[in-house]
Amino acid sequence: MSESEGESADGDSVDIAPDEDARELLIDVVDTPSVTGEESEAAGVLVDFFEAHDREVWVDEVGNVRAPADDSVLLTSHIDTVPGDIPVRVEEDDDGEELLWGRGSVDAKGPLCSMAVAAVRTGASFVGVVGEEVDSRGARHLVEDRDAEPGAVVNGEPSGWDGITLGYRGLLAGTYVATSESGHSSRPENNAIQDAIGWWSDVETEFGHDEWVPVFERVTAKPISFEGGITDDGLSVEATVDVQLRVPPEYTTEEVRELADGHLSNGTVHWHDAVEPVMQSPRTAAGRAFRVAIRQTGGDPRLLRKTGTSDMNIYAQEWDCPMVTYGPGDSDLDHAPDEHVSLAEYDRAVAVLEAATEQLQ
Repeated sequence: MSESEGESADGDSVDIAPDEDARELLIDVVDTPSVTGEESEAAGVLVDFFEAHDREVWVDEVGNVRAPADDSVLLTSHIDTVPGDIPVRVEEDDDGEELLWGRGSVDAKGPLCSMAVAAVRTGASFVGVVGEEVDSRGARHLVEDRDAEPGAVVNGEPSGWDGITLGYRGLLAGTYVATSESGHSSRPENNAIQDAIGWWSDVETEFGHDEWVPVFERVTAKPISFEGGITDDGLSVEATVDVQLRVPPEYTTEEVRELADGHLSNGTVHWHDAVEPVMQSPRTAAGRAFRVAIRQTGGDPRLLRKTGTSDMNIYAQEWDCPMVTYGPGDSDLDHAPDEHVSLAEYDRAVAVLEAATEQLQ
């Protein structure tokens, strides 16, 4: 099967011609660096695109690109990327497939640009948000700033053109701090460093799982940084541990926090970030629209659950409407030094987005 052909659900071939306008936008946006906190230039490329198509558009106070229209569907993805200099280029692989290389081509400028194109062609609402890779400040501002929830949300992250992401684990992040009196290392009493190690060991044991349990259904606990030692005045020992726990839909972040806090003997934890898990049914209006659109475009829909967290978690906490996450690209290439996306896959994702959005309007 060639890169421009697929088979519909009834076995008929589906041709998708190269979408030159959509490709031009993607290459321009990928070629414009937008590391978190430095999204303004890439936002300007999106603004120019919407203005060229006679759409109302502006950049809000946090840097989001807002292009409101038919609010029965909100298409939204993030502008920012992680750092990394990958020379932007289009090359053919050994099979003659055109690949676009560059930071953000997969995460998430492919989804972002495919949504911008679908928005101008269908008249749907669009928002390009900032800060997703760090604190989701763009998505958080969006849910606080809107007067009403949209009819449906399509969040942009790589799922593959024939994949629909329905679930993400939540996130609980905090900082453990303990202090003890300094003393000779021969003393038997625990110092703060031992207390920190003991607490974290107990937390890992609490959430230990059989290896046969799918990762999506587990609480996974990871230390992010560990610092400890004698204070400058020589009177105390301090230990600080930054931790993250990924939370499956079986739990709330509050339930996980209570279990982790239950193992404290010395020290305290400042829990500074809590994002609830999300799991959508494939039978919502959004799920049905994408399953139909993927079949019409030559694919067999794949229903996905992701072990990380995305802006969809933020939207699901605040809006009671059907939603999915969708976008071209192989998520295994997120943040990778060889990040690239197939332009034929991108073309097909644009076609799926247009068809699904029209069904939801």
